[in-house]
Amino acid sequence: MNGPLRVVIVGGGTSGWMAGAALATVLKSGQPDAIANVRLVESSEIGTVGVGEATLPQVKDFNDYLGINEAEFMRRTNATFKLGIEFVDWGKRGNSYIHPFGAFGYPIGGVEFQHYWVRGRRLGLTSPLEAYSYAVVASRRHRFDFPSEDLTSIRSTYSYAYHFDAGLYAAYLREFAEARGLKRTEGKVVDVRQNADSGDIAAIVLESGEVIEGDLFIDCSGFRALLIGQTLKVGWEDWTPWLPCDRAVAVPCESVADITPYTRATALEAGWQWRIALQHRIGNGYVYSSRFIDDDAAAARVLGNLDGRPLADPRVLKFSAGRRTHSWTNNCVAVGLASGFLEPLESTSIYLAQIAVTNLLQMLPARAIDPALRDEFNRLVDNEYDRVRDFLVLHYHANSRDDSELWRYARNMPIPDSLAFKIEQFRHRGHITQYKDGLFSPASWLAVFNGQDINPEGYDRLADNLSDDMVREKLDELESRIRVNVEAMPDHTQFIRDYCASRENPAATRETVG
Repeated sequence: MNGPLRVVIVGGGTSGWMAGAALATVLKSGQPDAIANVRLVESSEIGTVGVGEATLPQVKDFNDYLGINEAEFMRRTNATFKLGIEFVDWGKRGNSYIHPFGAFGYPIGGVEFQHYWVRGRRLGLTSPLEAYSYAVVASRRHRFDFPSEDLTSIRSTYSYAYHFDAGLYAAYLREFAEARGLKRTEGKVVDVRQNADSGDIAAIVLESGEVIEGDLFIDCSGFRALLIGQTLKVGWEDWTPWLPCDRAVAVPCESVADITPYTRATALEAGWQWRIALQHRIGNGYVYSSRFIDDDAAAARVLGNLDGRPLADPRVLKFSAGRRTHSWTNNCVAVGLASGFLEPLESTSIYLAQIAVTNLLQMLPARAIDPALRDEFNRLVDNEYDRVRDFLVLHYHANSRDDSELWRYARNMPIPDSLAFKIEQFRHRGHITQYKDGLFSPASWLAVFNGQDINPEGYDRLADNLSDDMVREKLDELESRIRVNVEAMPDHTQFIRDYCASRENPAATRETVG
C-alpha cells in the first residue's frame, strides 16, 4: 500500500496533544507531500489527570523545535519561569535546599567543582554549596533573566523551565496541531479490533459506529491504557516498594504574593506537598501514601497549608508508580501515563512524554515495523524511567527523620542496586557518573546528595594540584561574581509583567516588592 503512514492517537490531554503537535508538524500531516497523516481521537466525556503544572528545561527545547513563540505561549497558559525546585524538610526537619537548573561552579583543570568545594571546606571555608550556583542564588532572591548566550559568562551557567496550566497548554497545542494538518475526532472508543494473525491493532471503533483504521497507534489514554494495557495486555512493573506514595489530592488557591521562580516540595508526615506559582493562581497538592494517611485527612492537611483562599474543592487522584515492560508493542506506542507513572516530585511527567515522542520521530516506522527500531525505542524509554526512578528514590531513602512511619520505612527499605552504586561512588570520593542517556545531570545528583547530607569522605586527588591559596581565591571569586550578577537581574514578577503577562495575572497591575 502506498501513501502516507496513517497515525492514530487515542486520547488527548498533555501527552496526546504533545504527540499530535510534534507529529503533525514534522510529518507534514494533511499536506500533499505528507510523510504521515495524523488523527487524534478524544472524548470530552473522559476527563484527564490535568494537574501537572511544573516542567523541566527540556520542554523549552520541545517548544522551540516546533517553532512556538515563547511569550505568546506563556500568556496563553498563564505561565511563569522556573529555575529549580526547593525541597523543604527533606532529609531532616528544618532544612531547605534547591535543585537548580544549572551548574554548581565549573570544572577546574578537568576536575569537577564539588571536589574543590569539599577541599575548601577542609580549608575552613564556610559558604554552602548553593552559593556557587547561579540558579539557586537567583531563586532565593526571586530574580529572573534569560541566560546569556556567551558561554564564557557566569550568566550562561543556568537554564529554565516553566510553570503553566496543563489544561491550557493542551488546548494551545491542539490549536497549534490542527492548524498544521492534524485531524481531531470527538468520540468515545468502544472497541479495538486486532489483526487475527499478527495481533496488531487494525482499527478502533467509536460509539458513533465510525471505524478508524491505522498503521501506527499511539496510546495516550492515560491510566486507562486502553490499547497498550487493556487490548495488548502489556505487563506493568510495580515500583511502589520503592516509591510508596500512591495518591495525590490537588487544590488551587489564590495567589497573595509575588511569583516565585521555583517549585516548592515540602515533606510532610505521609508524603509531600507541592506549591507551584502560576500567573493567576497557585497550584497545590499533597502526594501521599494511603498506607499512612487517609484521603480526608490528606485533604484537610493541604487545605490547612495554603497561601490563599482555595479556588476549588480538593480532587483525589489514585496511581501506582511503575512502567510498562514494553512501551512499544506490535504497532502501538504508549506515551505519557499509559507508558508509566512516576510521582511529580521532580516534574518529570511531561518530559517522559516528550522524550517518547522525540524518540518515536527518530525511529518512525514504515508500515512493516522493524523490530530493531522497536527494541531500541523500548531500551531508551526504559533507561529514562529507570534513571528517573533512582533519582526519586534517593529523595526518600536519604533521610534521618524519625517523626513518622513513612520516613522510617523509606530510610530502611532496600533500594535498586543501580542507586546503591551511585550513592557509594559519591560517598567514597564525590564521584558522580555522567551517563550518555538519562535525564538528570551530575549537578542534579549533587544537589540532592548535598541537600540531604550524603557527604563524600574524600575527593579527587587531582584537586590537590592547586595550592590552598588558589582554591580559596577561586571559590571566593566565583561566589562574589554570582552574587553581584544576580543583584543586577530583574525581579521575577516584574519580568513576567513586562514580557508575558496574561489577562488573568493580578501581577500585571500590582506593584512588585524588592
